[in-house]
Amino acid sequence: MSELSVWTGGTVLRAGVIGWLAHDTGGMSDAVKISSVSSDAAGSHAVEPAGRGTGRRASVLWKVMAVPLAAAIALGAAGGTASAAPSKDEAAHLKSRAQGLVDAGYPAVLAAQTDAKGESTGVAVGKSNLETGQAPPLDGEVRIGSNTKTFVAVVIMQMVEEGKVGLDEPIETYLPGLIKGEGIDGSRITVRQLLQHTSGLPEYTDTTPGEADIFQVRDHYAQPRDLLDTALSKPAAFEPGTQWSYTNTNYIVLGMLIERVSQRPVGEQIDQRIVKKLKLSHTYFPASGDRSIKGTHPQGYHVNADGKLEDITEMDPSWGWAAGAMISTPSELNAFFQALFDGRLLSRASIEEMKANALDASSRLGPGAVYGLGLIGYTLSCGGTAWGHGGSIHGYETHNAVGPDGTAATFALTALPAAIADQSNLESSATEKGEMARDAVDVTLCHK
Repeated sequence: MSELSVWTGGTVLRAGVIGWLAHDTGGMSDAVKISSVSSDAAGSHAVEPAGRGTGRRASVLWKVMAVPLAAAIALGAAGGTASAAPSKDEAAHLKSRAQGLVDAGYPAVLAAQTDAKGESTGVAVGKSNLETGQAPPLDGEVRIGSNTKTFVAVVIMQMVEEGKVGLDEPIETYLPGLIKGEGIDGSRITVRQLLQHTSGLPEYTDTTPGEADIFQVRDHYAQPRDLLDTALSKPAAFEPGTQWSYTNTNYIVLGMLIERVSQRPVGEQIDQRIVKKLKLSHTYFPASGDRSIKGTHPQGYHVNADGKLEDITEMDPSWGWAAGAMISTPSELNAFFQALFDGRLLSRASIEEMKANALDASSRLGPGAVYGLGLIGYTLSCGGTAWGHGGSIHGYETHNAVGPDGTAATFALTALPAAIADQSNLESSATEKGEMARDAVDVTLCHK
């Protein structure tokens, strides 16, 4: 193992089965009936199930010490208690957890642990390129899938604070005549329901890209309106507010809401309101038609028609748009979520609003999972609730959260669990491999 010198960049510092692009995690038909809503921000069980959810490898260890100039990154009072800086033992444990995921079949794993003061430890293990055996880059850029939803949710909540959007206002107010179809009426669907996946809107990703060979459609550009039209060609999944079902269509609509209210592109709003404010240099919403990852990055892999892993790094993510197109790094995802919870992006009231009345999402997202407004909460094995999101898109999966003491952890994988799973026992094997990554976040936040 080689150790890099200290880096003092001021802006530096899953989701897999966490808040995903549904097509990649299997099954968008999962829904739970809402029987009651809990006001506990930690999310007690508020709903009951109504359906079923889901050569040598090189390694490098790094440690980042954020300089004072990065009060822009320090987490302050997010968790209410101070945490110790990541120790050498924790760094070794982080590497061990990442290596365990590589041993389970993931081509490469990039991970970062950031304490409440903004001090980070990170590792990159495995193979960035399966053909050459090249080591993965430290804190490289990866596609972050449905973590995009939390960026969108933050912009929406900022607009709520500015009096430009109402959480309980019908989407018809902002997008008149657009949200309509069989059993679908925009005047009965609120902004809050879109944020929390209780709108009843049908899913589009089971059609686009659907079951198509991703390698055959990787270069296809999708217009947001076409994605919405695909969804609206189907009947409503349920009456608004009566069930919970993770549905990417909700965030396509929210992206359109942001653009209508701001009269600017959603990616630009995310950049101006979040990325530039936090001085994140490797976090961005890809430009229209951009198939590349700009910065240093590991290759992403997906299983091809022959059942073998093939490079899927170059891909047009427009079909994910405001539901899952963004790119970032493990350390910058930690920085974003810490900033979200410590009040640098939203008021304390807005932060609590995003967590309050979280709905039971365990049937889809795993035991103890709850869904707020663009946030996923998990009960940690050591007690307390960790909040984050996570994301998946062909070639990449990220598991991430911030624990009660303000520690943030992100594990980025360069293949989806289904791509490395036993294809003869796909569902069970993919679930097991996805849970390994979620467990890695848990033990990291519990400092085990």
